Amino acid sequence: MKSVLLPVLVALTATPLAAQTAPAPAATATPTTPAASTAKFTLETPIETIAADPKGKAVLDTDLQNITSHPMYDQFKQMSLAQVQPMSQGALTDAALAKVKADLEAIK
Repeated sequence: MKSVLLPVLVALTATPLAAQTAPAPAATATPTTPAASTAKFTLETPIETIAADPKGKAVLDTDLQNITSHPMYDQFKQMSLAQVQPMSQGALTDAALAKVKADLEAIK
C-alpha cells in the first residue's frame, strides 16, 4: 500500500526548509469580529499541535495512515495540513482533508 505522505515527503526534501513559511497565526475573536469556528483544531493548526492531543492524534493516524509514525514526521510536523496539501502532489486530496476536518471538529 502506498503511503499517502510519500509524495509530500519527496516534495519536502526537495524544497529547502528555509523556504517554508510558518503557519498562519490563528484568528482571534474581537468584540466586532466573531471567531470563524469554535473547533478545537482546524486544517490550519500545526500537525504537532493536533498530535499532542490524544484525540487529535487518533484522528490523524486513522484518517491519514499513521502519519505520526512516519519516519520523516519531524520534518513536516510544524506545518499544517493545509500547508502540506499543495506539496503532496495530490496525495492529500480535498476529500481526505474534509474527513480530517470533520473528525477534528467533532473533538470537544
